[in-house]
Amino acid sequence: MSSTSYPSGMDDWKGLFIRHLADALARRPDIRLGLWAPPGETHPKVSPAATARESRWLAQLMLDGGVAHAIRSGGARALTTPATLLWFLHRAYRRQTDLDLYHVNWLQNALPLPANGKPLLVSVLGTDMELLRKPLMRSLLRRVFRHRRTMICPNAEWMVAPLETLFGDLADVRFVPFGIDPVWFGIERPPLAGNAHQWIVVSRLTRAKLGSLFEWCAPLFEGRERELHLFGPRQEAVQVPPWIRYHGPASPEALSRDWFPNAAGLITLSRHAEGRPQVMLEAMAAGLPILASRLPAHENIVRHGKTGWLCDGPEDVAQGVGQFEEAELNRQAGRAARDWAAAEIGTWDDCAQRYASLYARLMKASRDD
Repeated sequence: MSSTSYPSGMDDWKGLFIRHLADALARRPDIRLGLWAPPGETHPKVSPAATARESRWLAQLMLDGGVAHAIRSGGARALTTPATLLWFLHRAYRRQTDLDLYHVNWLQNALPLPANGKPLLVSVLGTDMELLRKPLMRSLLRRVFRHRRTMICPNAEWMVAPLETLFGDLADVRFVPFGIDPVWFGIERPPLAGNAHQWIVVSRLTRAKLGSLFEWCAPLFEGRERELHLFGPRQEAVQVPPWIRYHGPASPEALSRDWFPNAAGLITLSRHAEGRPQVMLEAMAAGLPILASRLPAHENIVRHGKTGWLCDGPEDVAQGVGQFEEAELNRQAGRAARDWAAAEIGTWDDCAQRYASLYARLMKASRDD
């Protein structure tokens, strides 16, 4: 498996979903997993596949904000970072000859694969859809897929149709949801009481990720009893208004222990090209109602009026806040959100089972060719 994101420790939020996925796959007796990724603690059954030099470069890449951030930042790094990544992956893929299948996270990481006929499963996230707008990207990927059995697995339903249009003649496109750590399902929330309700935002601080948060929420929070708490790393020079309580990055442990149990709900008004935001799934598993901007990624998750509120403008945010500050309506929505997360997503072991089934299908098809 290859990934350009991986947490340096359990208190690191970056790439934590890759660690959960790798651990769940490693726990299976029928899978032997090698992992090319930034350095970090791994399951004892995971074999590291990066050299010391590659590990140092990947660790610095994580500190610098990742490949997508380097490309968006412009300048020389927008060219040198992807070029270095592809060179290291080119060497890594050619070192690994004793394998049955490639599992690649993010489409760009498939570009240097050798034309050796080994089957390929690609996990596709929201940022991949932006990548496909880059010159030559589609034709280069089609060249890779043409040499092998390929399964393209977006983690959100809305990506299936455009990916089938681009690659459906060469690859099988299947929606595969990620999983949720059981700790989120175990959170107990007391009934809402009083008027000083706490609402939570967990987001990287970029203009696209924050969207209309400041403008639409100001009338509801500025000078009011209710509180808006913002967690996440500042990746752009964004000025946070003084009425927002900004805490910086927070570990999953701190969020699950100190903040989610007493929150009224989670707010995200992103305009970013989201796949299926993991923090929304975790909040739903914790029994929190969701107030979200109306994006395809959010519409696939939030059931308007039942598990949350989809917002097209500030008046929708006001209606959603009012709805879910009623204690009984908050409890009902939280219960419905948790039930949906359990039924439709499940845990990381459920996710590993989904991938294991697809690995077996891909390898059988490849042998039968």
